[in-house]
Amino acid sequence: MRLSVVVPAYNEERRLPATLARIGEYVASAGETGWEIVVVDDGSADRTAEAARAAGSAGGIPVEVVVLPANRGKGAAIREGVRRSRGERVLVSDADLSTPIEEWTKLRDAGAPLAIGSRAIDEATVRRRQAWYRRALGKVFNRIVRTLSVPGIRDTQCGFKLFDGAVARDLFAAARIDRFAWDVEILAIARARGIPIAEVPVLWFNSPESKVSVFRDLAPTVRDLLRIRLRMRREAKAARRTEQAAPRG
Repeated sequence: MRLSVVVPAYNEERRLPATLARIGEYVASAGETGWEIVVVDDGSADRTAEAARAAGSAGGIPVEVVVLPANRGKGAAIREGVRRSRGERVLVSDADLSTPIEEWTKLRDAGAPLAIGSRAIDEATVRRRQAWYRRALGKVFNRIVRTLSVPGIRDTQCGFKLFDGAVARDLFAAARIDRFAWDVEILAIARARGIPIAEVPVLWFNSPESKVSVFRDLAPTVRDLLRIRLRMRREAKAARRTEQAAPRG
């Protein structure tokens, strides 16, 4: 497999078939080969899994549907999807394709083991904007992220990220965050391990049906950011102690 596309899905019965069809159309028109899609149904209450299987069988591209028995969160779903992936590269994409699948080539051409889509580098790439209060809270959140976890990265939350396959499987095996701060944790672990990260401007179209509730999810996400910061500090101290205890010469 050249590329695994991991798509986390929660109650996506209606939107997912069009997303899988669009990916299939792109693969056919671009002459791509060796692609697979791994859809992870995160304990949906609707027929997400059935819709994914039906769309996959009609799309001409291998689709594996993984069903989690209960809703655990986007991070947990992606972690399981990456674990099941077989590709030399792994692309994580939101179920609504807010970033069109064609944009993956921009990440590929960045030449980094981890390339992340960004809406902040060039705001002209944001073709359909969020409501003003979401944009304002998003900027506050990104400032908190840069302060606590990953300084220098302007947009951690765009749901479009490309990894070398071995890097993805290694990073996600070390991840613990189940919900929306999964991106920050992965980037923080990558930074701690010295893995280069490329931030690449990509087209993005806001979906009005976003599953993220700004007011409901902000507080638990900030708590997760603090957990990530504490974990990274503990691991850095442990690494320094190990280095100091190692024999010299």
